[in-house]
Amino acid sequence: MILATDLDGTFLAGDAAARHRLYRLVDQHPGIRLIFITGRGLEAVMPLLSDPALPRPDYVVCDVGATVVDGHTLQPLQPLQSLIDAHWPGEQVVAAAMRPFTALQRQDVPQERRCSYFCDPATLAPLRVQIQAAAQALGCDVLYSADRYLDILPPDTDKGRTLAALARLLDLPRERILVAGDTLNDLSMYTAGFRGVCVGDSEPALTSATAALGNTYHAQAPGCGGILEAIEHFGLLPADDAWLKPPATTRAEGADLVMLYHRMPFDEVMENGVLVQRPPRSPNGIIPSLLSFFQGGQTGSWVAWGIDDPKRGPFQTHMAVDAEHYPTLTAARVPLTRQEVDIFYKRFSKEAFWPMLHVFWERARFREDDWQVFLKVNRRFAEATAAEAAHGATVWIHDYNLWMVPATLRELRPDLKIAFFHHTYFPSADVFNVVPWRREIIGSLLSCDYIGFHIPRQVENFVDVVRGAMPAERLAWESCAPRFLTYGCAVGLDTMTTRIRVGDREVALGAHPVGTDLRRIHDVLARPGVRNDIFKLRREIGARKLVLSVERLDYTKGTLAKLEAFERLLEQHPDRQGNVTLLMVCVPAAREMTVYRTLQNQIEQAVGRINGRFSRLDWTPVRFFAQALPFEEVVAHYAAAQVMWITPLRDGLNLVAKEFVATHGIEGTSGVLVLSEFAGAAAELKGAVLTNPHDPADLTAGLLQALSMPDEEAGGRMRQLFGTVEYHDVDRWGREFLEAVKATGNPA
Repeated sequence: MILATDLDGTFLAGDAAARHRLYRLVDQHPGIRLIFITGRGLEAVMPLLSDPALPRPDYVVCDVGATVVDGHTLQPLQPLQSLIDAHWPGEQVVAAAMRPFTALQRQDVPQERRCSYFCDPATLAPLRVQIQAAAQALGCDVLYSADRYLDILPPDTDKGRTLAALARLLDLPRERILVAGDTLNDLSMYTAGFRGVCVGDSEPALTSATAALGNTYHAQAPGCGGILEAIEHFGLLPADDAWLKPPATTRAEGADLVMLYHRMPFDEVMENGVLVQRPPRSPNGIIPSLLSFFQGGQTGSWVAWGIDDPKRGPFQTHMAVDAEHYPTLTAARVPLTRQEVDIFYKRFSKEAFWPMLHVFWERARFREDDWQVFLKVNRRFAEATAAEAAHGATVWIHDYNLWMVPATLRELRPDLKIAFFHHTYFPSADVFNVVPWRREIIGSLLSCDYIGFHIPRQVENFVDVVRGAMPAERLAWESCAPRFLTYGCAVGLDTMTTRIRVGDREVALGAHPVGTDLRRIHDVLARPGVRNDIFKLRREIGARKLVLSVERLDYTKGTLAKLEAFERLLEQHPDRQGNVTLLMVCVPAAREMTVYRTLQNQIEQAVGRINGRFSRLDWTPVRFFAQALPFEEVVAHYAAAQVMWITPLRDGLNLVAKEFVATHGIEGTSGVLVLSEFAGAAAELKGAVLTNPHDPADLTAGLLQALSMPDEEAGGRMRQLFGTVEYHDVDRWGREFLEAVKATGNPA
């Protein structure tokens, strides 16, 4: 069958259960084609195409029949569109002809090949003959509907005639076409001879005008419910069609909290041909915090990928995480081949989305084949989650690798409460919109009940992108102060949106900077081996000041600019030569990520140049380590350093800055934090010396300020910083996020 349906009041109306049932039927049934046929302009339809809850139409007829496009490519459907265009004199010509009728009010909505006006019946009555004559002089038709809307259209153009022409062009069987509408604007579809349904709550004028039409059914239920009635009434699908059956009800048992993260809370290694678990080597403090929510008997699942390799034996879909500490938590492993992981994560995520998110859009490489793998992997995550979650459970999804999970998950399990936390930076619309699939991504995220970011700036950037993609209403907002900087840094902001409405869906938003794990750092500092390492480092540095830089090898980190700034410091302030050492720990990327090889060569050349220019027998200005250090050694370096120099060109947050502060706060020492004002943490860490990494002079000046800072000032700044880091630790971050999710009320 072919469903040709009006939108407002029809396909977008009806109770939630009827909408979900019809959308599922149309979206999944292999024998149904869908045509949107609406008075809206194409621009006003495009936001609906981004909504994952709505099935994608095969064709779209807009502007009351004047615009016809392919629903997937949005390209004009030829030669039908050209035939309509040939008889349209042009918007400016028509508007000029209507200008003498000052009682007409032009609609300020997107429209093409038509001019639309507001006009009530009393005003129109004395002008109707003159307006008709003016339109006919241009070879145009006049359509008046709903006692309000006046449209000037190309000749012989309305919904019914355009649909009939489309059916002829595509050779669609007329007896299999069902038209659906609710206003007099839709009358031409019924009089064109198609089977039709006037959904419940239709305009009385439409009901009256179609009363004598034998091929028109008047439904009781409004919107989608009425369309479902008509499908049954006309027998357009067999009564035993499997797709007509409602989806199976969700089971009551299952996980109350489902965590979707990019990796398991343990490392998987093969030992003697057996897959075993080992404690994670990464010092990621988020994982222990997330695990803590599964203490106390709450049933839970942790969904992440597992390598599906025949050499490892049969794939295990479920594993216990820690039977002693988390007896009710299960690891649900999503089977991915190594090739899928390489494409989905190591290549596509890092070569397409990562540079765009960090405002390096010119580096982004978008490949349609990779996007299809990304979609497939995200759907597998969604299906695994749907199978794990109890009815009404909370699902917490982490980061951009899983952007498309909410869309599929909402379709599969509308009962769930879906929350998403974006760990990376989120850019403004002028950057994000370079993504070819931006509308699909935003549509998926808007399937969530709650979306969290690190800082208010990233929340507002998201709202900026949404407003550029679809009509959005800002329902609630709050002041950013005193929690965050307002005008004091590049990522500061004064107010933040906390709730938006898009269509009939409300989404709550919030800023939640991830905290650090103080217990872990405290325990590390208490170890005798670490105390000995700190002593050795301090003795080795001696009277010199140690400037520390710890970061991954990435073009977003500003490593080259930092080295050049240090070189300028030694040039411009010779007294600093021999008195300061820059120790750089630059963790290399995985070998598969070849995009970083050139950068590593450039960094190593800069280090060699600086050391070649300024080294002495007893002093090397830059000590460079291109390797990952154990967390214990990193903490020892934090404690030994007088200055922490963190200068990313763009960063979602930067936990290294907080770890440095936590270390000196616990130690009671007064290290100085020099932090890029383009790092998310800059909006939160009041007391840091902020620097602009895009300004070479300011980079050097910020470091000089830190090296010259009196002890009293350094101590005061560190106490202020530690107060923030100690209070807003990783545990509080997790608790406040889930509390905000719970406050959103019932699931969508």
